[in-house]
Amino acid sequence: MSAQLFSHSQILIAGVDEVGRGCLFGPVVAAAVVFEEKSILQLQEIGVKDSKQLSPKRREILAVEIKNRAICYQIRYASSQEIDRLNILNASLLAMQRSVTKLSVTPALCLVDGNQEIPNLTIPQETIIGGDKSSPIIAAASILAKVWRDNLMIRLAAKYPHYDLENNKGYGTKKHRAALQQYSPCFHHRRSFKL
Repeated sequence: MSAQLFSHSQILIAGVDEVGRGCLFGPVVAAAVVFEEKSILQLQEIGVKDSKQLSPKRREILAVEIKNRAICYQIRYASSQEIDRLNILNASLLAMQRSVTKLSVTPALCLVDGNQEIPNLTIPQETIIGGDKSSPIIAAASILAKVWRDNLMIRLAAKYPHYDLENNKGYGTKKHRAALQQYSPCFHHRRSFKL
């Protein structure tokens, strides 16, 4: 009996989420993070919640905590060119698939934000609409993906200063759209989006 309880507590669950779907610039980024089932409540205790509800500084702090506590994690992306070729939904699913298949362990279950299963995964999946708000492990994945993507945008802002990326992170703000009118799109803009 105790052996069964112990093995149940060791069940590995992955949370998977993506960020950057609505951006005009840059990749869509997905993260997969694995925790033991018994550890998921600890994520709530340290303040993990939907990345959009956290300040940039708090996300940075929590990203370090999540990485330190996770069994493993992976962050992968689909490029602007892949988004243009596949469409944003399929590119998002591709980024998620890449993040899960690169994990160093195989979880028993993947909890996926949204209503679409990740194609070509052999691991059981459960989709959760609004999962980044209701599931701590999906929220943890959203934080890792958001911090990684925001840091990429800050680095690219130095190379492409016209687009105000350090402030808009690639979203279609008024200033970003005005810069597109003045300077035209660059290599990282999504040509299939209405720029």
